[in-house]
Amino acid sequence: MTTAAHTAEPLSHLSVLISGASVAGPALALWLARYGARVTVVEKAPALREGGFAVDFRGRVHRTVLERMGIWEEVGRHRTHMGRQTLVDVDDREKVDLPAFLMSGDVEISRTDLSKIMYERTKDHVEYVFGDSVAELRQHSGGVDVAFGRGAPRRFDLVVGADGLHSHTRRLALGDESRHLRHLGYYVAGFAMPNVAGLRRSARMCTVPGRMIGVSNQDGHPERGGAFLVFRSEELSYDRHDPEEQRAILAERFADVPWTYTPHVLRALEDADDLYFDAIAQIHVDRLSQGRVVLLGDAGYGATMGGLGTGTALVCAYVLAGELAVAGGDHATAFAAYEAEVRDYAKGCQKISGNAGPFLAPPTERRIRSRDRAYRMLSSRFLAGFFKRLTERAADGIVLKDYPGYGAGAVSGVPSLKRQA
Repeated sequence: MTTAAHTAEPLSHLSVLISGASVAGPALALWLARYGARVTVVEKAPALREGGFAVDFRGRVHRTVLERMGIWEEVGRHRTHMGRQTLVDVDDREKVDLPAFLMSGDVEISRTDLSKIMYERTKDHVEYVFGDSVAELRQHSGGVDVAFGRGAPRRFDLVVGADGLHSHTRRLALGDESRHLRHLGYYVAGFAMPNVAGLRRSARMCTVPGRMIGVSNQDGHPERGGAFLVFRSEELSYDRHDPEEQRAILAERFADVPWTYTPHVLRALEDADDLYFDAIAQIHVDRLSQGRVVLLGDAGYGATMGGLGTGTALVCAYVLAGELAVAGGDHATAFAAYEAEVRDYAKGCQKISGNAGPFLAPPTERRIRSRDRAYRMLSSRFLAGFFKRLTERAADGIVLKDYPGYGAGAVSGVPSLKRQA
């Protein structure tokens, strides 16, 4: 007799709410829909979010998951083809080029393009609700009763928090963010600006002690560019939802950096409507689930940057959906297996993110010189190959299970439920 775990749609009896429509949420939605689950994704933004930094994939495991998702070739078609990323001094004299694999992995894509690819693959089989968010959760033996900020209450079998570093779902299930967020001593910001440096798929980054300011062009368009800023700081008290306050912090921190492009960056900052500003931080939780609620991606094991977060999220979405399929939707069994499979892997990837701030904005002139010397050595083909293998070690630090059919049994019978709030 065929068990639920081996039928074409082992999760056809399951309703799942996913909070967050950036990357982790749609990735999980793709897998769950293939296994037959009825999936709803709720996103507080009024539409798919645009902007943000480019994301990269590296190593065998990332590629295998992208191939099993069926999007590897499409990701390749949208790659940034980012080239030289050059460290310069305050007089804009070039000091060292960073190897492309260090900053861009095997393939790099804008977060916007990646989100669109996964949304297009799932929108006809998954219910997307934009402009709303989870307000309250009440678990019981029959499921999870969810109250929304705008929409009517609904009941789901399971709820997945894929709503990022500052996850509200995590707060509802596991307590206040202060218990889980670890500040790493730096802040990062980014926004679009004119391509004042005339760059083409390249970047220039100027470092002074404790601060880095850079300009870039990712897509080859002659007029479009971006700014990237990092600074060292104790934890700040500010309103995460007030861009004016964030602009003031950045303007004050970088006003005296005597680099050619500093005035251009600060002028663009005044009008930037896509400003990203956050602490470089990590999330550490004691467990990834509580009852029928489970965390995925940055909500459960995130790092602001440098922790292979996007690749980790896609790998872990594959595992979570696969364990649910194998368990026939038994969440207690599936969540325990998911955590056992991914915890060490996610922590290993997250661990390397602690180096991002000190690498980009070393605290002293001596450490800046030391960093620059180390990366000049990477011009050696032997050392570059060794270092590339080193950067891939964390990304490849999991043995992927072959879950039943990789979910290939599929979405063909799932009706289109897409709607806007």
